[in-house]
Amino acid sequence: MDYWSALEVYKEMVLLYLEEGRRQVNSHCGDLEPWQIIGVSILTTLGAVWMKGFLFQQESLTSRIKKQCFRLIRKIPFVGGAIQSQLNKALDDMSTSLCTLKEGMSYTRQLPAKGLSQSQVLDKIREYQTLNEVRWEKGCVSGAVYWGDETLTKLLVKVYGDFAWSNPLHPDIFPGVRKMEAEVVRMACTLFHGGPNSCGTVTSGGTESILMACKAYRDMAYERGVKYPEILAPVSVHAAFDKAAHYFGMKLVHIPLDKKTMKVDVKAMKRAISKNTAMLVCSAPQFPHGIMDPIEEVGKLAERYNLPLHVDACLGGFLIVFMAKAGYSLAPFDFRVKGVTSISADTHKYGYAPKGSSVILYSDKKYRHYQYFVAPDWQGGIYASPSVAGSRPGGIIAACWATMMHMGENGYVDATRKIVSAARRIRTEICKMDGVFVFGDPEVSVVAIGSDVFDIFRLSNALTSKGWNLNTLQYPSSIHICCTVLHTQPGVVDQFIDDVREQVTIILKNPKEKTTGMGAIYGMAQSIPDRSMVTEISRGFLDCLYSTEEPKSTTSHMNGNGKAH
Repeated sequence: MDYWSALEVYKEMVLLYLEEGRRQVNSHCGDLEPWQIIGVSILTTLGAVWMKGFLFQQESLTSRIKKQCFRLIRKIPFVGGAIQSQLNKALDDMSTSLCTLKEGMSYTRQLPAKGLSQSQVLDKIREYQTLNEVRWEKGCVSGAVYWGDETLTKLLVKVYGDFAWSNPLHPDIFPGVRKMEAEVVRMACTLFHGGPNSCGTVTSGGTESILMACKAYRDMAYERGVKYPEILAPVSVHAAFDKAAHYFGMKLVHIPLDKKTMKVDVKAMKRAISKNTAMLVCSAPQFPHGIMDPIEEVGKLAERYNLPLHVDACLGGFLIVFMAKAGYSLAPFDFRVKGVTSISADTHKYGYAPKGSSVILYSDKKYRHYQYFVAPDWQGGIYASPSVAGSRPGGIIAACWATMMHMGENGYVDATRKIVSAARRIRTEICKMDGVFVFGDPEVSVVAIGSDVFDIFRLSNALTSKGWNLNTLQYPSSIHICCTVLHTQPGVVDQFIDDVREQVTIILKNPKEKTTGMGAIYGMAQSIPDRSMVTEISRGFLDCLYSTEEPKSTTSHMNGNGKAH
């Protein structure tokens, strides 16, 4: 029997089965009226559509069931009341910590009937400055302020003043600002080894830079027929990607890390790629542990599957581009890596520009076009903007340009050398200590500390009491210090190492002692299974930031120093 004869046999068998199926269906429907058949068909179709919509949503079914269960539990009278009581205590604590004023001070709730003189305004400003208790100038704060040099500050104030009324939305009126923004972008492209077609825009910060990249790649995915675009990013990636997914109707698929190196698991990322994948993401370095993701390996994935790859260098971008000239080698991370299509980097961090400036860069103009917004039919005229904002502060752009010109390559290389040296010394010394360890092999400016012996938040509390203000992290529990120029001041690194060693020695005398204060709060927050409670407290915190009411109570419900956090 040849090949075609065999196929004929199978064909006959299939036709027999189909005929039998048809007969069975007709026999079962023989007693039904046409309207019944049509009704059942419609109901079945609608049910299938509903089931598909219920099962296949951006949020997993398990997560939705869990949330609903917690909602029902909180509706139980005595349970809900007890939970709400604890939430109210936490919110009262935050209000006391954030909103308590010094004696004699009060909130301004309405415009003065008569405007204040300049001297009166400046007196008020000096009064508000007395509320500052954390002395960041001494180098005791992780990140936050990346330099604060007095000479540079004077230059920035002068430049900002000269361009305070400028707005790049009107390039015909403010051509100088347009030129400066274009030059900031071009200088950044050059630093990240962009080619002649590389481009970008200045944004208000790292979050906006990330949002713009995600928006561009979402629109690209829509164009190729993807209905539910997905972002594939390491679990360590900045929360701005969660915000982008939330704002733009995308799904963020978190890729696990290698538990030893804390780098993204490239094999897991490969497995996660699907027809819905809109973009891949790597960090250079990531915020929690200061680790550089394997960008070259992920770049190969991006090339293989023809996907855009975004490198988030918001934190350390203006360090890593100078590290080679500062004497520290890194694996390629920028546009030299095939597959990298965009990079975000904050000029207001290690670029030392004033807060409110960042850049989003693309390897080619075709990507930037998806970032733009154009309203061609508006009655007010054709409206086009490069990023989220319409009007933008030209003074910030001018100050950013002035900073980069003033620092020059030599200034950045010198600052980078000092910062990376400080961070590596901290890493080396902590690795020598019993009871604590450093996550992965941090190469840039962040050193994250953990412990398998005691609750690391006890060390956080202890260092807070010594005047340090560090970042507290979760999943896993850890703390980190982000080194800046301020930490390179004489004696700062030595003091930090001595204080860590001293406090670890004390803690190891009773490693199982219960954590109190803010450390206990952070530890509890990541163990709460109902994440909506954490969200509720966080929203309360944000409400406190805008409160002009005096706290009801000055009695804290927490042990430890809440203000330092």
